[in-house]
Amino acid sequence: MFKSLNDVVFDHGAKADLYIASADSIPASNNSVDLIVTSPPYWNKRDYGVAGQIGNEATPELYIEAMLKCLREWRRVLKPAGSLFINIGDSYYKKTLLNIPGMFENAAKNEGWTCRNRIIWSKPTGMPEPAKDRLANRYEYIIHLTPQSSNYYYDTRGYCDYLGVDATPGDVWTFAPDRSMSSHLAPFPKELVKRAILLACPYAICSKCGTPVTRVEKRTAQLNLERPQAKRALALAKEKGLTQAHIEAIQSFGISDVGKATRFQNGTGRNSDHVTKLALEAKEALGGYFREFTFAKRTTVGWQGCEHESMTRGVVLDPFAGTGTTLSVALEMGRNAIGTDLKPILNDSLRQRVTLYNQ
Repeated sequence: MFKSLNDVVFDHGAKADLYIASADSIPASNNSVDLIVTSPPYWNKRDYGVAGQIGNEATPELYIEAMLKCLREWRRVLKPAGSLFINIGDSYYKKTLLNIPGMFENAAKNEGWTCRNRIIWSKPTGMPEPAKDRLANRYEYIIHLTPQSSNYYYDTRGYCDYLGVDATPGDVWTFAPDRSMSSHLAPFPKELVKRAILLACPYAICSKCGTPVTRVEKRTAQLNLERPQAKRALALAKEKGLTQAHIEAIQSFGISDVGKATRFQNGTGRNSDHVTKLALEAKEALGGYFREFTFAKRTTVGWQGCEHESMTRGVVLDPFAGTGTTLSVALEMGRNAIGTDLKPILNDSLRQRVTLYNQ
């Protein structure tokens, strides 16, 4: 077990490769990508002036067909435990919204993908809009898809720590779009990429067996003191002389009094008589406030790898790399990155850090 991620040793630094290639033809091997974060051109919005571009199809249905072709290719390169976070916007046609994000989501589910979240990206600011007979659009969808319904990599605790919260955060992300001085009219926000990587891309993976390094957590007795109920629970625990063993017994039972923590069980699937006795004592002392300790803060005590401990970095792919925001953020977060684009626009700083291939 690693005490911290700083103890993980890699054979090379984080690297990024960018290919002049189509989003439906990724130059990567099967099952080689941990996370895809991308934002395709929206339908009927812009002409990027390049052959084979997506977004200028004659109908929304043809646009979805083109996106499905990409989706099949992405599934090929994505690991079974991987995720896709796709920021896809809606379009108006003859003054009505078309629900393109919903069309894409349903098409993906029909292809066997699992939709784990429909995240709302709420924008406190945005570009002025000329329409005077409707409200300005200030949100977009970020759809989280996985190739399987369970056993995909997901680090909720790391995301909670980043946001400074204890409970699982909600599915509304509020941050402003990034500003860009480049000729690309739709810059991808760094914050979006960072959150997706924190949630769904492992920092390190065994190069021999593919096992990701995962967080090892321990529940504490620390409560959120902003909650009056938590303050009362702590006061009662002190007043009644409850021990750490009492608190752990509460946590082994959970809210519904069902034993869940194997470290407190006797091997038969039932909590031991001793733990049951402690839990009942604590519940009698605390009354309804015993539930507060089931929401106690968790802390990271280390990182679990496999027996090989020959590590490679997690890999992030952006099939519509554009200005290279995803590649840049992945490098900053210690991940390897792959990008494809028919017409990338990189600034000088990022160009020096990316290896460019012209297919």
